[in-house]
Amino acid sequence: MKNLVRSLAKKWFLEGKGNAIIKQTPEEKILALIARLRPYNPGIDLIRVGPNGDGGYLVPDDLEDIGACFSPGVYTVSEFEMECFRRGMRLFLADKSVDKPILSLDDSSYHFLKKHVGCTNTDDLITLDTWFNDFYGKKDKDILLQMDIEGSEYLTLTAASNDLLERCRIIVVEFHDLHKLWNPEFFRLANEVFGKILQTHTCVHIHPNNCIGLYKRLNIEIPPIAEFTFLRNDRFVKKSRQTEFPHPLDFDNMKREHIALPKQWYAG
Repeated sequence: MKNLVRSLAKKWFLEGKGNAIIKQTPEEKILALIARLRPYNPGIDLIRVGPNGDGGYLVPDDLEDIGACFSPGVYTVSEFEMECFRRGMRLFLADKSVDKPILSLDDSSYHFLKKHVGCTNTDDLITLDTWFNDFYGKKDKDILLQMDIEGSEYLTLTAASNDLLERCRIIVVEFHDLHKLWNPEFFRLANEVFGKILQTHTCVHIHPNNCIGLYKRLNIEIPPIAEFTFLRNDRFVKKSRQTEFPHPLDFDNMKREHIALPKQWYAG
């Protein structure tokens, strides 16, 4: 009887840091999503924008004539946004948790909104579409979207219109809680969000955040937090698999054990 109970528990429950998840996402579904997210070389060099550590990201060297950088989630350093500003982009930042960003710019040189970006419009929240339309609204310029909002990225992107995402030449998002892909409900949400982006964009880079170690289950290794860079499909010069990780311009987010992107995330 004890063996039967253990067998059923293994089949129907995941164990993980105090959470019990009834039923798990089939392994083949997770592998299929990982395969769709494998990065491609766009025929454009990747450059590092921002510091050599947390707050810096790899993006394609295709920033000319981007009109604005929309950056929800204000960090203690804003070197990424400063470099975008120096490249001629207008800056739009939003975060309810801070009074203002740390930027070596006059307040009139950028726009800051003391709200969180989310899936609806309230006193504390604003959607990406409302933020864009109310404070920028230009239809003749591409934008760059860089987002690090501690797990709220899923609902925020779910609420974003396809029209707005198509305006984004480059999308950089730090996705959180990826180890929860084993939870069928979370997987459904994440799969929809990634699928939405992949309608118009292709992943060109993934960088695991080494603030937490890899999560391994059934021979699948998942970085719980990772930075993804997407480039709109019409900007590709060519399309071939990215096969070398880490990239020479990758740097660990924190001074702790290095985490490499697991090979199954970039090699078939």
